[in-house]
Amino acid sequence: MTQLFIRQLAVGPMQNFAYLVGDAQAKKVAVVDPGWDADTIFAEAKGAGVEIVAVLITHTHFDHIKAIEKLLNHAPVPVYVHRLEVGQLPRISNIVTTDEGTTMTIGSLTVRCHHTPGHSPGCQCFDVGAVREPPLLFTGDTLFIDACGRTDLPGSDPNAMHRSLKRLAHFPPETIVYPGHDYGPTPTATIGEQLKTNSFLREAAGS
Repeated sequence: MTQLFIRQLAVGPMQNFAYLVGDAQAKKVAVVDPGWDADTIFAEAKGAGVEIVAVLITHTHFDHIKAIEKLLNHAPVPVYVHRLEVGQLPRISNIVTTDEGTTMTIGSLTVRCHHTPGHSPGCQCFDVGAVREPPLLFTGDTLFIDACGRTDLPGSDPNAMHRSLKRLAHFPPETIVYPGHDYGPTPTATIGEQLKTNSFLREAAGS
């Protein structure tokens, strides 16, 4: 089984999390949501001896992409973003559009995209589960620990959010949730735990 590399980085003034995730043996990682502090993200990767080979964007609100251009100066790598939000990125090269079920490979890790609109039209979650147990799920602003993303913003849709949460509720209970913000009592939790403590997820699961 692939040895996982994972770093959860608190970045910026809005309690954001950015992530480094990848194959520890191959020393290749992706950056999830470089919203702030590109130098910090790059220094973390460099200090750990891993190479950034991709950027994964859960959605294009500014606090999740603000540092992307500076990060790409360090590492000019492909940037994966849902097709509905590709127009919201700055003018950068190497954009790869995703959709429901798109997969990418980071070393020997397989990452799958799950389209989870509601907070924004092109919100997506990244599932790292094909070659490891328990699976990991990077949920951006769709699912927080004990909460969910706002649905009162331009492009938000409360009904779509409900459907997206219903999908996430059916992931294996041991799935570890890595959210886009540090808004909860713990930085991570499992789907099973969230079905007990997150009223938004529990309500969606029971509908």
